[in-house]
Amino acid sequence: MNQLSLKKALLTLTIVAAGTFTTFAQRIAYVNVNTILESIDEYQAAQRDLDKTAQVWRQEIAQEYDKIKGMYNRYQAEQVLLSEDERQRREEEIMGKEQEVRDLQKSRFGPEGDLFKLRQDLVRPIQERVYAAIEEYAQERGYDFIFDKSSGAGMIFSNPSYDKTEDVMKKLK
Repeated sequence: MNQLSLKKALLTLTIVAAGTFTTFAQRIAYVNVNTILESIDEYQAAQRDLDKTAQVWRQEIAQEYDKIKGMYNRYQAEQVLLSEDERQRREEEIMGKEQEVRDLQKSRFGPEGDLFKLRQDLVRPIQERVYAAIEEYAQERGYDFIFDKSSGAGMIFSNPSYDKTEDVMKKLK
């Protein structure tokens, strides 16, 4: 094989390889879901409602802990005057009240608590709308993958030209 035919063969192979890689190229973009959510008035209102409710519940729990502290202070002041049975009863009463408040705190703020359920009721429909808009955008524009930059799931660097957050926000309006 002479030099010219070898060059032609390599050039042909390079063109075929480039065409093959182009055929399999995947379109990728990213969005910042937090930015999109923050731009939705309904989401901001839901967040305010959740914050207000959480604050009320925190105050309620703090008041209960204050009552327990008062019970304990009275117990400490009167302890020397109490019989052994009365001391035992008061200690159990204080510990029982502490357990009640811990249970209340868990039922309000625990992983399956009232705040979690309320958040699901208020925020989930909005999130689903955003995810549907992202999916629709991806299908319309032919994207194979759209990543969420706000989740921080391994995105170390991203070229701003691939950021489609604004496009999705326009789609939601």
